[in-house]
Amino acid sequence: MVDAAEGGAMRRGRNETEEERADRMWQELIQEVRVAQMGVQILFGFLLTVVFTEKYDDLSGTDQTIYLVTVVLGACATGALIGPVALHRLVAGRRVKAQAVRLASRLTLLGLVLLLATTTASLLLILRVATHNGFVPYLVAGVVGWYLLCWFVLPLWTRHRYTSK
Repeated sequence: MVDAAEGGAMRRGRNETEEERADRMWQELIQEVRVAQMGVQILFGFLLTVVFTEKYDDLSGTDQTIYLVTVVLGACATGALIGPVALHRLVAGRRVKAQAVRLASRLTLLGLVLLLATTTASLLLILRVATHNGFVPYLVAGVVGWYLLCWFVLPLWTRHRYTSK
């Protein structure tokens, strides 16, 4: 595309400075993190209560191990998804927003991967306790496949398909 006013190639996207772009990207990232934080905090809060129920003592050793792994994954996911807020607070006003946005974005992606692992382990535990059937791993694998499709495959396909080279 050619911009008649400049006589050169027209830029795609917004006409914004690096600082404006960092501000916009930060706002977008924070909105995304809010959604993920809500999910992980509700799940993690629920997980923390399980150990205090009578049913916990009835779990097999394997199920108790799955539970402990799930709680640790939930704690790590919570940390990664709250990390961008702490990062912003500690570097605010230091003129490193662009770098902070990149790091916060990586923390958020890590948090989503950990949330996927937490959700997978939670689903595995719940279905093992609820059904005691051999189909549970296949059902969990199907749900994980669905999450992978929704959270990673479709976004990466879209990025590849519609991002100009």
